[in-house]
Amino acid sequence: MKSQTGDDRSINTSAQPASVANPSLERPDHGFDLLALPLLGRFLRWHRSRLVLQIPVFLISLIMIAHAFWGPQLAPKNLAALLTWVHFRGLVVLVILFAGNFFCMACPFMLPRELARKLYTPSLRWPKSLSNKWPAIVLFVGVLFVYEWCDLFSSPWWTGVLIVTYMIIALVIDALFQRASFCKFVCPIGQFNFLGATLSPLEISVRDRSVCDRCETKDCIRGRSGGSSTATHSDAGQPSKRSGALPVVQRGCEMALFQPRKTGNLDCTFCLDCVYACPEDNVGLFTRIPGEELCVTGTRSGLGVPERRSDFSALAIVFTFGALLNAFAMISPVYALESAIAMATGLTVEWPILGAIFVLFLIIEPAVLLLGAAAITRRITQSSESLPVIVKRYAPSLLPIGFGVWLAHYAFHFLTGVLTVIPVTQNAVRQATGSDWLGRPQWQLGGLPESVVYAIELGFLSLGLLGSLIVASAIGRHTANTAVERPTGWSLAPWGVLHVALFLSAVWIMNQPMDMRGTFLGG
Repeated sequence: MKSQTGDDRSINTSAQPASVANPSLERPDHGFDLLALPLLGRFLRWHRSRLVLQIPVFLISLIMIAHAFWGPQLAPKNLAALLTWVHFRGLVVLVILFAGNFFCMACPFMLPRELARKLYTPSLRWPKSLSNKWPAIVLFVGVLFVYEWCDLFSSPWWTGVLIVTYMIIALVIDALFQRASFCKFVCPIGQFNFLGATLSPLEISVRDRSVCDRCETKDCIRGRSGGSSTATHSDAGQPSKRSGALPVVQRGCEMALFQPRKTGNLDCTFCLDCVYACPEDNVGLFTRIPGEELCVTGTRSGLGVPERRSDFSALAIVFTFGALLNAFAMISPVYALESAIAMATGLTVEWPILGAIFVLFLIIEPAVLLLGAAAITRRITQSSESLPVIVKRYAPSLLPIGFGVWLAHYAFHFLTGVLTVIPVTQNAVRQATGSDWLGRPQWQLGGLPESVVYAIELGFLSLGLLGSLIVASAIGRHTANTAVERPTGWSLAPWGVLHVALFLSAVWIMNQPMDMRGTFLGG
């Protein structure tokens, strides 16, 4: 296993239990298994359940694309802009918080890929140099930048272009490269969902590791071929090319997550292929303590050692500080900052000014704050480790407060405009059919009062702060137990101060008048 890149070319599926290889990842007790529920469990166990979820989402995506190009170009009256920037984003974070990564499970971009693979089997391997999170990080920052630069929130046409481009990129990559290369290494939405899902209350895991220890076929990752679980495979999730090999009737995990050694939701799309492939019915969808995976360390299947990987740390940093930047860009002080940069530099073009803001908030500010906290921690604990090593170890503690900011921001738009989709849909039907068979548009429909939503925002931010403090404390205790640092009660102080500072920054942003920027009808 490649601990630094997470490359999936060499996957160790030996029968050694994960608890033996890494005691810190042992969690002997499971919560309730959702697959045991009478109706929901039966549906999820059905191997067509993902397709049933993907089809309606795909059809909605097609409607959004059509309305983006041929509907009204006023964002509050266009389904593409409204559903993308108000409803989709809000629902994603709320579903992740209360359930898990079910949006990746129902991803509409994977449906064209599945159809394409019926006609063509990809033969290429994803380049080793790109088998990490850096491509996704670049695209994640790129999407945030284009969102602000091109005012995607107020442009249905460009929103439609973004959706189509995203779909084409996913189709091309997964049509050419084996396994789920787009999801694992490229998709910025997927990386957002993976990080957010670390705070989810559900996790796909094995019921009994001793059953996995006795398993010889490892179908959960290799797949099942031709009705026989003993068929050979040349690579995890890929059928053997040798003569006489049986075709794969149920693929294994295309994200290279070997269930007995899998921990948490990182890189897990909730596709449930491992559930369908396991011949012993030993994989379930269990409840758990949200965020517990952030408190453990060590080698994880398909990921290597996340706390030693610079790409994972950078992804966590961009995820957290990007949340603050995206919210800050929605309030009026951002215009004052842009004016100050323009006056100081003499720039008159928007994109370099916006680029300077991104460099300030996504590179300079995180570097100063995180390296400063690491330097204080090293001095207090008398550690000999380098500052980047300390930053990478504590980077997971950023995720709860970062996700809290995303929740507060996106929930604000969603909850204050949750009913606006009704009149926009009514108006779209009127324009398409010339009739009011869905009723006359009720433009006065909106959502919850801002005072109520503000209380919810503070709740999300407070939970995020609490989660970050708990995770930082757990990381500190584990570090002290391994004698990396000299135990002291003050070693966590710089990280606690950092998390509180991020919390207060978010509260200040949420107290500013929020610019709806073309995505809210306002009655």
